[in-house]
Formats: sequence, structure tokens, C-alpha cells
Amino acid sequence: MAKGLGNLMKQAQKLQKQMEEAQAKLGEKTVEAAAGGGMVRVVVNGKQQLVSISIEKEVVDPEEVEMLQDMILAAVNDGLAKSQEMVGEEMGKLTGGFNIPGLM
Repeated sequence: MAKGLGNLMKQAQKLQKQMEEAQAKLGEKTVEAAAGGGMVRVVVNGKQQLVSISIEKEVVDPEEVEMLQDMILAAVNDGLAKSQEMVGEEMGKLTGGFNIPGLM
């Protein structure tokens, strides 16, 4: 029984190391999202961090600030969702599709 537990611990340590490596790599991967027909674009990395925002000057209108705010929110939320999906897919490869609480 102790041997089986030892093997299980080694496997858990190996998985933890793989997860840490994958998370570091995901910090370098990015996804892009857009709103307003591409007038507002955002880039989000695998650490759920907003990397950049690009706004076409045509949508910068002092009379339409609320519309611009809505486009930014939509693009950022879409970017975050895509980033979470990317992370889920990458972590799923390591865990064999099992949802392991606390690992993601």
C-alpha cells in the first residue's frame, strides 16, 4: 500500500510540475477579440491579463462615449472568455479531461 501511495505522490508531483510549466507557457499565448465590427480590439494572455487595446479613431466621438465604453467592455469580456477557453483546453490536455479542483 505504501508503494502505491508513493507512486501516486510521484505522479501528483509530476502533474503539478507540468501544470506550472503549462501556466508559464500560457502567459505567453494570447487571444484576440473585437467589438463594433473590429473598431475595438483587445489582446488577452493566458494569465487572464489584458495585454493591449486598440481603438479605431473613427469611434472616438465625445457624443458617443457610452457606445465606445460598451464596445470596450464587450471586447474585453470576449477576450477574457476566449482566454479562459484556451487555458481550459491546455489544462484539459494535462489532466486527461478530468476537472481537478484547485488546479485551474
